[in-house]
Amino acid sequence: MVLDANSFKGIPEKLPPRKELDESVPHAPPRPQVLDEKGKKLAIENALRYFPEEWHKTLANEFLDELNKYGHIYMHRFRPDYEMYARPISEYRSKSISAAAIMLMIQNNLDPNIAQFPHELITYGANGSVFQNWAQYLLTFKYLSEMEDDQTLVIYSGHPLGLFPSGPESPMVVVTNGMVVPNYSSQSDYETMNALGVSQFGQMTAGSYMYIGPQGIVHGTTITILNAARKYLKKPTDEGLGGVLYVTSGLGGMSGAQAKAAVIAGAVCIIAEIDPTPAKKRHSQGWLTELYDDLGELMERADIAISNEEAVSLGYLGNIVELLEHLVDRGTHVDLASDQTSLHNPWLGGYMPVGLTFQEGNELLRTDPEEFRASVKSSLIRHVDAVNALSSRGTYFWDYGNAFLLESSRAGADVSNVDGTFHYPSYVEDIMGPMCFDYGFGPFRWICTSGFEEDLEKTDDIAKKVLEDLSKECPEEIRTQYKDNIRWITEAKKHGMVVGSKARILYADEVGRRKIAQEFNKAISQGYIGSPIVLGRDHHDVSGTDSPYRETANIYDGSMFTADMSVQNFVGDSFRGATWVSLHNGGGVGWGEVINGGFGLVIDGSVKSSRNIDSMISWDVNNGIARRSWARNPAARFAISRAMDADSKLQVTMPNLVDASILRDLLSGSR
Repeated sequence: MVLDANSFKGIPEKLPPRKELDESVPHAPPRPQVLDEKGKKLAIENALRYFPEEWHKTLANEFLDELNKYGHIYMHRFRPDYEMYARPISEYRSKSISAAAIMLMIQNNLDPNIAQFPHELITYGANGSVFQNWAQYLLTFKYLSEMEDDQTLVIYSGHPLGLFPSGPESPMVVVTNGMVVPNYSSQSDYETMNALGVSQFGQMTAGSYMYIGPQGIVHGTTITILNAARKYLKKPTDEGLGGVLYVTSGLGGMSGAQAKAAVIAGAVCIIAEIDPTPAKKRHSQGWLTELYDDLGELMERADIAISNEEAVSLGYLGNIVELLEHLVDRGTHVDLASDQTSLHNPWLGGYMPVGLTFQEGNELLRTDPEEFRASVKSSLIRHVDAVNALSSRGTYFWDYGNAFLLESSRAGADVSNVDGTFHYPSYVEDIMGPMCFDYGFGPFRWICTSGFEEDLEKTDDIAKKVLEDLSKECPEEIRTQYKDNIRWITEAKKHGMVVGSKARILYADEVGRRKIAQEFNKAISQGYIGSPIVLGRDHHDVSGTDSPYRETANIYDGSMFTADMSVQNFVGDSFRGATWVSLHNGGGVGWGEVINGGFGLVIDGSVKSSRNIDSMISWDVNNGIARRSWARNPAARFAISRAMDADSKLQVTMPNLVDASILRDLLSGSR
């Protein structure tokens, strides 16, 4: 359905008819009932603020019904009737091309082909929300259609606070999600505030309108698997992973990214998924090669695939614990293993305990949440026992930053060392941090707002040429990263990575990001590309995220629990030209565990866009490298020194290294 003028009017003039749940799309599990009678009244009063008084009696009863059924007021009645997807930018009514680009990005995040629970406004990760309710969506679109370049739209946890005068150099939109006072950042606090409609969990790219579908995590996982194989299996950098067995879990919110990544890397992947809906969906979409519900048949097929060095993904419709225990009992050698269940959300259906079907697990969650919690904990203990058994036989296992190790330790599983560290590293700690982030390489992405496939192909070609040119003259320390991403951008075309908007992602350093962006801007100015391009990144990056169990897991100077870097990124991007900026409490490892700062930058071929590219992107990357350098990370010291050599205006405080013997002797003397 075309977006007509009524699509941008905000709250409708007449009360629309009530909507029943559309069973053709998946729906979020009911949230816990955490509000007492007083709390429910407050939640309903909060929700009614969006609507005229004459509707209040009708809506009050309806919202109470939603609250009792779902644990949250989504305002399903107000969900638009038009299809939700990223339209070409020309189809959005606006006074600002940047505002139109933001509308495109929002609708992409809520596209049923991308969003995990689109009608609950949840993009991924079981609770990563774009908005809390449909009234917020409608009002946001109204404001975006009306605003001019000297106004800023302010968003508080999904709520559009309003348009405020600013200036043409200011961000068009400033988003914050879940920014609560630290002493009130527990999971129970979140559940209460979310039920009241006053705060939300924006994940990393959902609530900042920067999610581009599964492509991002496919790329990151591909790079992780390749580097893990190089580091621990001693695979040559110029070879694929034929005959390597990679075992993991989760086909839901991340859309089967691991399965696809393993195939691109050339490995055999066995991936467990307890929920039949996403498992069958990923198989039908081609993201998962084959699907089995019988462990015997699955392993017979896996043996053949390993022997033939096939690049194939084999899904198991069942619990990951059952799969791992079967592999242990069978004596199967597993080369690489990880977990990617939604353990940042363990008590609300992000992880299903072993011994229960998906339906049985959801029913237990609804009827007896405490028993569900206990079942999750006992399941995690078995899960870790199986991982430990495989590890003792030579499997390299890593935590994918999904809070697996954290929640397993809290459950009492055998996963911690005497000093409190974990048996297994976060993949950032061991792989991505020292090999990518410290050098400034991270997930740079762009979206062609025209919606034309040919524009995406043009940008692919431009980016590939830039990377090829840079790889010829770059230091040896980062040549592999460039080559991996040249390989990626070639493979991405072959594997049909695009879901939703015409977007691409690759890992690039500060030099690469700036040069690619400048070439895009030049192509727009020359008419080679006809519409603006949105630049962004995942928050899972060099600078954007402070997360001690993921993005900053390889920070060892005691600052891993601080969040200065992500906040500084958010603020610094704001006055260096970003079109919109976001700051979140929470991300892939959960509420209260992470602070994320993000941005979106619309470039239109102008001199202003060129200036913003150099200023903002340089800061966005180098801020993180400088912090990592100060933590004494060797690769970061190398990278920031190189950046200072290239720009005389950049002056970074460098650490003086201390001879280990001095500290050793000092402590010895004190005893």
